[in-house]
Amino acid sequence: MNKGVAITGMGIISSIGNTVEENFNALLNSQVAITTIENISTVHADVIKVGEIKKNNQELIEELKLDRDNNFSRTAMLGAIAAKQAVKNAGITSINEYKTGLVSATSVGGMDMTERFYYEYFENPETIKYISSHNAGDVTDKIASELGLIGMVTTISTACSSAANAIMLGARLIKSGKLDRVIVGGTDALSKFTINGFKTLMILSDGYNTPFDNDRKGLNLGEAAAYLVLESDEIVKKENKKVLARVSGYGNANDAFHQTASSENGDGAFLAMEKAFQVAQLKREQIDYINVHGTATPNNDLSEGRAMVRIFGENNAPDFSSTKPFTGHTLAAAAAIEAVFSVLAIQHNVVFPNLNFKTPMTEFNLIPQTTLKHKNIEHVLSNSFGFGGNCSTLIFSKSE
Repeated sequence: MNKGVAITGMGIISSIGNTVEENFNALLNSQVAITTIENISTVHADVIKVGEIKKNNQELIEELKLDRDNNFSRTAMLGAIAAKQAVKNAGITSINEYKTGLVSATSVGGMDMTERFYYEYFENPETIKYISSHNAGDVTDKIASELGLIGMVTTISTACSSAANAIMLGARLIKSGKLDRVIVGGTDALSKFTINGFKTLMILSDGYNTPFDNDRKGLNLGEAAAYLVLESDEIVKKENKKVLARVSGYGNANDAFHQTASSENGDGAFLAMEKAFQVAQLKREQIDYINVHGTATPNNDLSEGRAMVRIFGENNAPDFSSTKPFTGHTLAAAAAIEAVFSVLAIQHNVVFPNLNFKTPMTEFNLIPQTTLKHKNIEHVLSNSFGFGGNCSTLIFSKSE
C-alpha cells in the first residue's frame, strides 16, 4: 500500500454546520439542512429546496472582520472561513515557514457579486471593483490573502470534480517535493446563475434528493466550503504532528461523453477508480466504505452504479452512501466537504447513512447503507464527477 500524504488539518462550513464538529454531529444524528431559499431573491424560492448556509453576507463580513467596502464575493468569504479553520486545526502559526501552497477549487467564482452589480455597472463604472471579483482566480487570491500566504497559489475549475482535482494536485506537489505543505479544497456559493442554469437542465428535484433510488427526481443544490492541510512526512516528523488520515490514492479521467451527462456505462468513473487503486496500491476488497458522488439525478446514479459494478462486481460492493441528502450538491466544493466526511468516517469508524432511499434501482443490485453503521474503517473511496466528463476519485486511508 502507498503510505500516502498526511492530512493534518480540516475546516468546513456547510448548510449542516459551521465547523467540522457541527458537521459530524449532523451526520451522526441525521440532521439535514435542505430548505427553501432565504438569502437570494429568486422566482424559484418556493419551488425548489437547497442546502443553504443560513448566514447572510453581512454576518460573514463581520466574522472575517472585513472592511465594509470590501469586494469579497460570498464564495470567497465561505472559502476564507473554511481555510482558516483548517490552518488553525493543523496548528500552523507561521503559514510561510515552509514551502507552502494553496490549491483552491470553484465553479461559481464571484458570480453572486456580478449579479448584484452587473446592471449598475452601465450607469456607474466604479462598480468594476465589485465585478472584478467575478473570476475564479480572485476567490483563491482572496483566500490566500486572508491566510497571509505568499507561496504558490492556483485555482482549479473542472465543474463538480474541482475540489477532488485540487486535493489530487496538492498531494502530487508534496510527493514530488515541490512543496512541503499545501492547503487544498474548494468553495462555491449559491447564485441565481447556478439555480437558473440547473433549472434549465431540468435536473433539480422539487423535493428532497434521493440518491440511488429508482424513483429519484434530481438534485438539490447546496453551498459550502472545505479545506484540508496536506503536509510532508518531514514536517510531520519534525513537529511531531497528529495525522488525521492520509490521501493514499487518486485518479482522474475524462470520457468526454457529453457536456452535461456522464457515460451510461460509467467509462470515466471506472477509469478514475482504477487509477486511484493503482496509485494507492490497494486491492478493491480493501475498501471499507464509498462516499459516492450520488447526486440523485437519473443519469449520474446510473452511470456511477454501473462503474461500481464493473469495479467491484454486483454483489461485492462495499458499504456505500451519498451524503448529499444532508448538504445538497455543493458543486466545486462537493469533493472537499466529502473528503472531510471521509476522514471523519475513518477517525470514528462509521458509515454515514444514505437518507431518503426507498426503492432499489432496477438496473443493478446495489443497495446503499441507509442507517448509521459502526464498523472498522481503514480505507474510504470518494467519487466526484463533473460536467464535461470530468471524473475524479480519491482514496483516504487511516494513518498508521
